[in-house]
Amino acid sequence: MKKQLYIYAAMIVAFILYNQFFQVEDARINEGINILFASILFLYIGYLAYLLLKRIKDTTNK
Repeated sequence: MKKQLYIYAAMIVAFILYNQFFQVEDARINEGINILFASILFLYIGYLAYLLLKRIKDTTNK
């Protein structure tokens, strides 16, 4: 589980770095990139929750 959390932390750092230093000049494209990045982060949170629930279910059945 640590590996997934490190990946998630790296994605958050990349998101922050993009917003601080590498923004696109066109506001519309920049908002699209931010929405896409936030959607990927949210999807990864869902994936982590799925893995955690699966792990909890496997340990309770034993």
